[in-house]
Amino acid sequence: MKKLDRFILTSFLGPFVMVFLIVVFILVMQFLWLYIDELVGKGLSLWVILEFLMWGSCTILPLAMPLATLIASIMTLGNMGESNELLAMNAAGISLKRILIPLIVVSVGISISAFFVSNNLIPVAYNKIYTLQYDINKTKEEIKIPTGTFYNGIDGYTLRISDRNKENDIMYDVMGYDHTKNKGNISVAVADSGLIKSTPDKSALVFTLFNGISYEEDNTMKYRDTTLVLSKIEFDMQEIVIPLKNYAFQKSEDDKYGNEIMAKNLKSLQQDRDSIGQAYDKMYTKHWNKYLYGLGLKYPTQLDTAKNKGYLDRITRDSLFREWTLQEEFAGMDESTDHSRNVQSMTESFEREIAQNSYFLRKIDLESFRKFTLSFACLVFFFIGAPLGAIIRKGGLGTPVIISAIFFVLYWVVDISGKKLATDGAITPLIGAFISTLVLLPMGIFLTWKATSESSPFNIESFKQEAVKAFKKFKKKYLWRKRVKGQK
Repeated sequence: MKKLDRFILTSFLGPFVMVFLIVVFILVMQFLWLYIDELVGKGLSLWVILEFLMWGSCTILPLAMPLATLIASIMTLGNMGESNELLAMNAAGISLKRILIPLIVVSVGISISAFFVSNNLIPVAYNKIYTLQYDINKTKEEIKIPTGTFYNGIDGYTLRISDRNKENDIMYDVMGYDHTKNKGNISVAVADSGLIKSTPDKSALVFTLFNGISYEEDNTMKYRDTTLVLSKIEFDMQEIVIPLKNYAFQKSEDDKYGNEIMAKNLKSLQQDRDSIGQAYDKMYTKHWNKYLYGLGLKYPTQLDTAKNKGYLDRITRDSLFREWTLQEEFAGMDESTDHSRNVQSMTESFEREIAQNSYFLRKIDLESFRKFTLSFACLVFFFIGAPLGAIIRKGGLGTPVIISAIFFVLYWVVDISGKKLATDGAITPLIGAFISTLVLLPMGIFLTWKATSESSPFNIESFKQEAVKAFKKFKKKYLWRKRVKGQK
C-alpha cells in the first residue's frame, strides 16, 4: 500500500469511527427517551438496562451506518479541500478519481459489513429486544405507598398511611383492608406504626404492624340471619405475609419472538415464503373444487360448454319455465337466489384468504429486500458525500452535518413511505425497499461526475448573470407598460 493510500484511509477512518459513535450515542439516547417510562420504577438491575440499551443500539444500525458514511465522506474530502491538500495532489498530477479509489474500497467493505449486520445481527437484536420489552412490561412497578390516600397497588389489599419517616421507612397511623376473601371490607387492621419490606427474591411482601387492633366480621350469613360476628384482636406486633406476583424481573426464553419477521434472516424468510407458497397452492385447489363441485359442475368442460354461443342461444327464460307451474317457478328462483348467495360467500372467502396471504408475502419479500438496502444505502451516501466534500471544501462538523441532515431526512422520509406503500400493496416490495436509495442515486451519480470532471455543479456566476438579465428584462417590460398606460 502506498503512502498516499494510507494517508487517505487514515483521513477517512478516523472521522468515520468518531461520527459513527456520535450518531449511535444520539440515536441510543432517543431510543432511551422513548422507553424511559417502561424502565423507571421497576427495580431493574443495571445489567438489564444495559442489555436493553445494547440490543436497542443494534436495531438502530440501519440508520447509523449510512449517516456515518455520508458525514465522514464529506468531512474527509472537505478537510482535504480546506487545507489545500486536494490542490497539492492535483498539482502533483493525482486526479480525484485516483484519490477516491481507496475510499471506494473502504466503502465497499462497509457495505459488505452492513449486509452481514442486517442479515445476522439485527434479527438477533430484534428478538432480544422484543423479549426484554415483554419481560419489562410484565414486571410491575415497585410498591411505593403514598401518604394521606388509599393505595390499591397490592393485589387483594388496600392501605392508607398518614406519614412516613424517610430515614427508616417507618409508616405512621396505618390502616389496612384485607380483600383476599372477596367478601368486602370484612377485615381491617389499624396500627400506630408499621414497616413494609419485600423478600430478596420479591416473591412476597412482609407487612409488620406495631401497637394496633384488627377487626374481622363473619358475614357468612344463613338465610334471613342478620346477625354478624365481630372479632377484635389487640396486638403489639403482627406480621402479614403478602404473596407477590410479577414484581421481580424474570427473563423469558431467548427465542420467544423468533417467529417475528424482523427477527429472521434471509434463510428463514425464504423458508417462510416457501411455506406460504404451498399454502397458496392448497388454497387455490380448495376453492377451485368448491366452485367446480359446489356449483353443480361435475366436469370442468361444462364451464367451456356454457361459453358456447349457440348453446346459450337455445336457452331462454321462457324455454326453462314453459313446462313449470307457477309454484315451481318460485321454487326455482329461490334456489337460484340461494345458489347465488353461496357463490358470493365463496368468492368473498376466497378474496379474504388471498388478501391475507398476499399481505404476509409482501411483508416477507419487503424484509428480504431490505437486507440489501442498508448496503446499497452506504454506497449511495458515499458517492454523494465524497464528491460533495471535494466541491464545498469545508471540513469539521458544521457544514457537513447540515448538508448530511438534509439528504438523510429525505432518505428517511422516502424509506418510511416506501415501506408503508409496499406493505399496503400500492407498490411492489422491490421498489418499496430500494425507493429511498433510488431517489438519491441520480444525485450521487451527478455529483461524482461533476467532481471527477473538475467542474462546478453550481456555477454561481452564471446564475447571477441570468438573474441580472431577467431583472433587466422585467424592469424594461414594466416601464414600457407604465408608459403606455400614461399615454392613454
